[in-house]
Amino acid sequence: MNEFSSPHIPRTPPRRSATFDEYSISEIQRAAATGIYDIRGGGAKRKLPHFDDLLFLGASVSRYPLEGYRERCGTDVVLGTRFASKPIHLKIPVTIAGMSFGALSGNAKEALGRGATAVGTSTTTGDGGMTPEERGHSQTLVYQYLPSRYGMNLADLRKADAIEVVIGQGAKPGGGGMLLGQKISPRVAQMRNLPEGIDQRSACRHPDWTGPDDLEIKILELRELTNWEKPIYIKVGASRPYYDTALAIKAGADVAKAMALGADAVAIGTAALIALGDNAPEWEAEYQKLGTTAGAYDDWHEGRDPAGITTQDPDLAARLDPVKAGRRLANYLSVLTLEAQAIARACGKSHLHNLEPEDLVALTIEAAAMAQVPLAGTEWIPGRS
Repeated sequence: MNEFSSPHIPRTPPRRSATFDEYSISEIQRAAATGIYDIRGGGAKRKLPHFDDLLFLGASVSRYPLEGYRERCGTDVVLGTRFASKPIHLKIPVTIAGMSFGALSGNAKEALGRGATAVGTSTTTGDGGMTPEERGHSQTLVYQYLPSRYGMNLADLRKADAIEVVIGQGAKPGGGGMLLGQKISPRVAQMRNLPEGIDQRSACRHPDWTGPDDLEIKILELRELTNWEKPIYIKVGASRPYYDTALAIKAGADVAKAMALGADAVAIGTAALIALGDNAPEWEAEYQKLGTTAGAYDDWHEGRDPAGITTQDPDLAARLDPVKAGRRLANYLSVLTLEAQAIARACGKSHLHNLEPEDLVALTIEAAAMAQVPLAGTEWIPGRS
């Protein structure tokens, strides 16, 4: 110790880097240890404008609310009336999004079909083809026509009640899907015509068209293959929705326009899996063994989901009872519908489709600009003069 040092002078506590925060450092360490970039569900990891930033304006004098016990509020929706001779009629406007057999277990796909059927809505095949469990337990099943063409065959196409041409996904617009090798079980490999145990990367665009004119030809081909019976949807990642939607309409799709903002129906994915049993606290000890926790979704894409939902491990998959899980999903969808009806009645609307942008205000400037509704307390819509 010299004359300039003293044990009594306190040290300045260390400060973490604003650039390399704890999460960024852990991502670098994980990448260095595994050599694989991370893909995961569960939504964005950073806070973005959200539906919670929008508020409904309840009715009072200028618009009367509906009496909840005596006045009906409709929830049904018909999709595909533009061209299809057999449009689909759903009892509720909440559908199950495409999630593949491969990403999900066979029991999970069956449970989705059971739950959707119990409340009168549809489920969707996803990237991997149609399974007998899913078709057998789905009253209304939408067949996804994907760039990968995995599991694609005319027999299954004709068994479906509607066709969804997938151009992009909300989780990764502009990018194809990925299924790690540990989830390519013998059955998954057979359905997709892939080698077992090898990572699978789906194409990010369809091999037989390059634009809306080609898409129009493909839609016409699909209509003819299904005798003009099936509604045909276009699924795009909502990155350039105005022009993408306009071109999809030009190509001849049945394009859905969430509810008060103009949608005919909405689709849920992760929320449906949570309703089935993912994130359940009962499996927390096993999540901890994976180095994660319930709700994080960090490593579940690797096929080790303790709840038996996002896995192809037969022992783990067997943990999921499709009958009980389907009942949980049906309960969740019923609650969503009842909540939506309560909001619609409070706004004086006799059908969910009567909700409109005029029933909304935004709590933040960002949400007001994105939804094109007024900032709360003003008549100002950002971006409009």
